[in-house]
Amino acid sequence: MLTWDEIQANAIAFSKKWKDAHNEEAQAQGFEIEFLRVFGVNEPMLVGDFEYKVPLSSGKTGYIDYVWKGKIAIEMKRRGKDLGLAFHQLQTYMQHLPEEEIPDLWLVCDFENMRLCRRSTNEIWNFKTKDLRKHIKRFADIAGYETERVREDQVEVNRKAAEKMAKLHDALKSHGYEGHELEVYLVRLLFCLFADDTGIFPQDSFLHYIEQSKPDGSDLSERISKLFEVLNMPEDIRAKRILLADELKQFRYINGGLFGTILPMAEFDQKMRQALIDCVNYDWNKISPAIFGAMFQGVMDKDQRRELGAHYTSEENILKLINPLFMDELWKEFDRVKTSPAALDRFHDKLARLKFLDPACGCGNFLIITYRELRALELEVLKMKVNTNQLVLDISPMLKVNVEQFYGIEYEDFPCQIATVGMWLIDHQMNLRASELYGKFYYRLPLTQSATIINGNALRIDWETVVPKRELSYILGNPPFVGEDYICTLHIKKAI
Repeated sequence: MLTWDEIQANAIAFSKKWKDAHNEEAQAQGFEIEFLRVFGVNEPMLVGDFEYKVPLSSGKTGYIDYVWKGKIAIEMKRRGKDLGLAFHQLQTYMQHLPEEEIPDLWLVCDFENMRLCRRSTNEIWNFKTKDLRKHIKRFADIAGYETERVREDQVEVNRKAAEKMAKLHDALKSHGYEGHELEVYLVRLLFCLFADDTGIFPQDSFLHYIEQSKPDGSDLSERISKLFEVLNMPEDIRAKRILLADELKQFRYINGGLFGTILPMAEFDQKMRQALIDCVNYDWNKISPAIFGAMFQGVMDKDQRRELGAHYTSEENILKLINPLFMDELWKEFDRVKTSPAALDRFHDKLARLKFLDPACGCGNFLIITYRELRALELEVLKMKVNTNQLVLDISPMLKVNVEQFYGIEYEDFPCQIATVGMWLIDHQMNLRASELYGKFYYRLPLTQSATIINGNALRIDWETVVPKRELSYILGNPPFVGEDYICTLHIKKAI
């Protein structure tokens, strides 16, 4: 395995050698071979295939220039070709591959420009081939650094985001804005930060709205209060507000109760305004709702910050529990019924009837990951039911799994709020995956569905009042109960 210094040296030499290349037919395969060798893949044909055949639903056959199953797909075009169209073509081909073969990295290139997509995180980067050396770590998977990179990057990205929120929290609290109001205020801002980078708001509209405030921050509190009001304003009321500023009209009605309560205004100064701008400038599309939620809770307690992120239950450990308990069996059942339309319909309905309870849910990481995995399975069901080349004007009737199937109990109020918002965030991320599948942008707004997260003591509350036992499919979680004996793990079990 090459060191990063060796890879960087290779990238510089590669960029120089291919700086004038332009001919797709004559030069594409040589370009691809030497590109892969930059990362130590010296025999690309031993791990992948050139001119990879893709059977299309039309009966025709498509070809991807290079595919290394599970790792990377490369599509080359002549210099100056529209990479947007090239990416759409590659995206279409991917829809016809089995899930286990779909690479995580999708690269389209016209020799001069590169567009790279990481499917697992919905991240897209555009850069010049001459600048490849600056972007080599985005290809860590093919260089053999996959496991280390995934674990470090996910934790680090979410830790940095939580640290930025911690600075804003401290600034607001130091000016007397604290308690429940501060918690709700930060959760609302978290939603706005995420919405600004994932298509819920027009791209960067929240950033521009904040930047239009006065440099000294004197009008920022009022601007944010107006925004919160608009986010809770139904369309029929908006229509009557003919004097509503255009900069506010661009923000969609959210609903869901998130912006329903009127909060006291939080005064800002220049440094506090900058702290918020620093938060908005972060790429919130990268965050994992499951990881970030636990870290965000730590923002509220300075004593926890030195160990920020150290005690959350990792996605890896959650998957080790939920996969053998029910996800593995559900995937096996899917494999048995996927070729029978009637049986597949019944299986899809079954997924939509499953209900889950975490009686000590904290920030909801078990519920969030379970929902994500269930939605991923549903997407595979849809691939079998609906032709991905078929024009679908509205995909919402096809998506039957929703957040209302998930229930939680949590003793502290703040984690309850984080869990509720976290479920909305993961729902939106999975809706983007569905949008990718059918080429139609889809979002669930206004928010009319929500996970049921109860603020209460799971040892005293009657769980039947949260979700009836006859409807419950699984109980899961990892509650930190402390008594005569410390129960470190509540194993997930089938509800009977």
